[in-house]
Amino acid sequence: MEPTQNVATLIALYNQINNYGRTNGMELSMTRPGEVVYSMKVREDHLSSPGTCHGGVLAGLMDAALGAAALSLAFTASELVSTVEFKINYLLPVRLHDHLLARGHVEHSGKTLIVASADIYCATREIVVARGLGTFNRYPADKRDFHELLFPKEE
Repeated sequence: MEPTQNVATLIALYNQINNYGRTNGMELSMTRPGEVVYSMKVREDHLSSPGTCHGGVLAGLMDAALGAAALSLAFTASELVSTVEFKINYLLPVRLHDHLLARGHVEHSGKTLIVASADIYCATREIVVARGLGTFNRYPADKRDFHELLFPKEE
């Protein structure tokens, strides 16, 4: 299996075990290792006031996009990632029923850290509503319980 195909398979498995993304209506796709798109539509349960999305929903989408970009690259080395830090700039309000696309990509990949950036784009209104930057720790996948699920042993 080609490395990119293998990573695509791992992303599909990750989608199955990612309860947070599924619960919030988020769908992850990978352009290539280190580059992803998360999409979601703003629902009633995402609102903090009538018609306006809560900033925490955007922060969750941002962390997911940044982390998935880092994770998709880490998968190529049988590694996982955890968030060290991230920041978000809220540029414009997000409204009920807006269709959001969070495009994340790796800016730097080092021995122990990965830095990723992302924009959250509102496809409904054709505007960027948030920008973010995050740092992620990379570590061997065998340190987590789902190692066997993501990286089954070759027979």
